[in-house]
Amino acid sequence: MTAKSAINKEVFIPHDEKMLAAVQVKRRTKKKIPFLATGGQGDYMTFICLSVTNKKPSYVSITKVKQFQGSSAFVKRSQWTIDQLRQVNDIFSFNIHSFDLMFDNAFDQWVAGSAGEKCTFIQILHHTCQRYSSARKPEFVNCQSKLLGGNSILHSAADSVTSAVQKASQALNERGERLGRAEERTADMMNSAEQFAVTAHKVRQCFSRIHCNA
Repeated sequence: MTAKSAINKEVFIPHDEKMLAAVQVKRRTKKKIPFLATGGQGDYMTFICLSVTNKKPSYVSITKVKQFQGSSAFVKRSQWTIDQLRQVNDIFSFNIHSFDLMFDNAFDQWVAGSAGEKCTFIQILHHTCQRYSSARKPEFVNCQSKLLGGNSILHSAADSVTSAVQKASQALNERGERLGRAEERTADMMNSAEQFAVTAHKVRQCFSRIHCNA
């Protein structure tokens, strides 16, 4: 079972929620720790998760989930509603793995595990905001246009497959046309050969009659 599947099973399903997307992240800048803070719980992995309730009306949440070193459990740390999200900054030109999330009461700068994982999360987040957010939708800044379009990644993949099929079909049609022209040329050659044979036969018959008369 993958980490994301485990998070969905342990954190969201028990609360009658469904995880829509998740991205593994690290902080781009170190978080300030209070002077009186005692020892922490060691190293950990952090995931930013997007989820929606199964019951209507639907509520969408963005949750920070952590898994601490030496533990197989996933722990919910912070959570915001989608209406508390104010801005998503892709900052693609700065670092293809980085993005920022700004909420009413928080601002986090993240680095994703991969550019593809980040792009998938931002695309699903944007689609979810368009569907579930109230009148005040969050601002998506510096995001690639392909992430904010109407097509999902699956649709893009389907378009690629369709394009490949169309190209293959065109190639087959062109090949068929070439074969058709070759067959026409072959038929013409056969007709010419038959006509030549008939003519040659008539010439031989003519010479035979002349020889006999002589």
